[in-house]
Amino acid sequence: MSLPAELSGVFTHKQKSYQMVLIIALLQEMSQTNQREVSLENVKERFLASLQGREEQRKLVDKPINNIPRWADVKMAEITQIINTPISALNNILEVNPQQQTIGFIERLYSTWDQEVLSELYGHAEQELEQYYQRQASDFTIRGALLNVLTKYPEARREPLKNNSLGMYVRQQIPTGIRGYSFIHDDSNLKVKASVGNGVWAAVPWIAIMDRRITESTQNGEYIVYLFAEDMSAVYLTLAQGVTEPKKSGKLEAYKYLRNKVQEIRTMIPLEDLQKDEEIYLTSDGLGADYQVSTVAYYKYNRDNLPTEEQLAADLENLVDNYKQYVHMILQSKDGQENSTMAEAQPHMPNLSTSERLTAVKAYIRQRGFSFPDRLVDNFYLSLKTKPFVILAGVSGTGKTKLVQLFAEAIGATSENGQYTLIPVRPDWSDPSDLIGYKDLSDRFRPGPLTDVLVKASELANRDKPFFVCLDEMNLARVEHYFSDMLSILETQKRREDRIVTDELIRPSSLASEEDRSKYGRLHIPDNVYLIGTVNMDETTHPFSKKVLDRANTIEFNEIKLDEYPSLSTNEVTSHQAPNDFLRSNYLQLVDAYHGATIPTIENTTSELVRINGILESIHSHVGFRIRDAICFYLIYNEQAGLLTNDEAFDFQLLQKILPRIQGSNRSVKRVLLQLLEIALGKRLSKGELEDDASELWSNVAKTIESAKYRHSAQKIVYMLRRLDEDGFTSYWLS
Repeated sequence: MSLPAELSGVFTHKQKSYQMVLIIALLQEMSQTNQREVSLENVKERFLASLQGREEQRKLVDKPINNIPRWADVKMAEITQIINTPISALNNILEVNPQQQTIGFIERLYSTWDQEVLSELYGHAEQELEQYYQRQASDFTIRGALLNVLTKYPEARREPLKNNSLGMYVRQQIPTGIRGYSFIHDDSNLKVKASVGNGVWAAVPWIAIMDRRITESTQNGEYIVYLFAEDMSAVYLTLAQGVTEPKKSGKLEAYKYLRNKVQEIRTMIPLEDLQKDEEIYLTSDGLGADYQVSTVAYYKYNRDNLPTEEQLAADLENLVDNYKQYVHMILQSKDGQENSTMAEAQPHMPNLSTSERLTAVKAYIRQRGFSFPDRLVDNFYLSLKTKPFVILAGVSGTGKTKLVQLFAEAIGATSENGQYTLIPVRPDWSDPSDLIGYKDLSDRFRPGPLTDVLVKASELANRDKPFFVCLDEMNLARVEHYFSDMLSILETQKRREDRIVTDELIRPSSLASEEDRSKYGRLHIPDNVYLIGTVNMDETTHPFSKKVLDRANTIEFNEIKLDEYPSLSTNEVTSHQAPNDFLRSNYLQLVDAYHGATIPTIENTTSELVRINGILESIHSHVGFRIRDAICFYLIYNEQAGLLTNDEAFDFQLLQKILPRIQGSNRSVKRVLLQLLEIALGKRLSKGELEDDASELWSNVAKTIESAKYRHSAQKIVYMLRRLDEDGFTSYWLS
């Protein structure tokens, strides 16, 4: 028999032997007690005894932590720190009861297994442990091989290629060494080949693992390959495609095919823990550039910070497992056995550039009878990519909610497939339970409308699909009251392997039943959920605090063109399912983006913000690192997509991130607005006179802003000055 799915890959990601030793110790204790939950202390004793036993027999064994020289010197008190690591790594199948000090398999899983499953798991753990130590005893290691190439290749390239010792090592010894790993050796279909060039040294040497049933050459098909950066600063373990055959139809067509295939494969297999983006960098031209386009997913290893041998082997095994799944699907398809429902569940995602996809989005919106300025759609996209929380403000009836719905529909997210959800906010919402959920009188958790979306978006099959939540009339209730938990959790975003996650939204300890804890206890805000609030700013609504404004881009709908008419075109514009990478943020902190071509953008933007912050300090409205980072990310994403000019992009950020913070009735506020207007116009003003009477600015707005550097911001500032002159008070929301 084969192990259940939850156990089949249980040792894929391992740093040391501890996971296998823990499972063996647990199963031994369970066989003695015939109980699912057993004494954690007894398991620790067995765990330590196993490692001490290997040491006494002079067998290979992982060294203890904290510089303890021998397992014989490890005390039981120190085992807790050691054993917590494998317990945490196996938390998808194990659970610990801290009150009872017991450990066991999760009950809902254990209840579906019989004794045969436990026996097979025991044998599997012992076999994995033995293979692990065999690899430890071998002279060959992946780490040693990669380091050898990374350090010696630059010097070797200065020598003739023929009979070069490093060249022969790469072509002969590395493939032989990799074949020795059980997950390669045990599959007769896998072929290992390496190259440093043909006649002359390759700029990008490689080591490939191919399944003979779909390809025996790196010129076509799909395979696993280690690709070394030309400067030998890093090596990438990738799932990639052959580029030689596709390029015979022309480079443009080849790149289009390869990019399309990348998106297709990403929807077919999990590729968990791997990076799935276009950040791989090998070389600026030639085959290296082709390899970059053809890469589906990858691990990156920097030469100066190579992981341990255990981690490198675990990463390769994980990618081999994914590759086998892909090959299985391809062979099924060739045999005509592919299930049509699978094809529906994995929709084709055309490989479009960002600008091409946004052009399609705009065409879709126009055909549905709505007209928004092109720059508004671009701005909306960039705002979502910068931070997955956007506020759309404006008078009623300007199409705020419709923009969200149609934008979502245009990239395949509809209410029918559950990827678009409209949540009307009620005036009586006073705490997060209205949105997230609550416990009823029977102590069962009743999820709120947002929680249902988060659960669906977190499902494995949906992780690469964007989910949109539109909070309609968001400020009918006080946002800080019902949305406070979400605002705080959004600030805990962190990168975990290839995904962005947050802290838990609902504490498991607050849930009474095992079913609720299983479904909601580890729920976080996944990186494929985008929150958009629509607001009307009038006397019936609540204003926003700086806490809210700091965390969102606020886009105003003020330019209304009533003489825009629906398109009469009969050409049907269909929606195109977009992968989540289209919208997902690439950066969480400025350090993530501060490299290469982005450095000038970051430094120029920050310089302008420093100038603006100096003005804002006088009224205590200056901004912090959160806003600086968000504005820099917005401008970087804009440059990468080629949507707006740098001035247009900064204009939107000045308008949306800086000006909403300004309000007041005193002369200091007016002085600040005039200084900001000078920046927006790109010229000096007679501020002394204008502080007394600014009517010459707003009496002819078009003339005032006709050559402005930041046109939208200049116009808004003029309106704010007018309100200050006429009403004695101004804010961003009064216009």
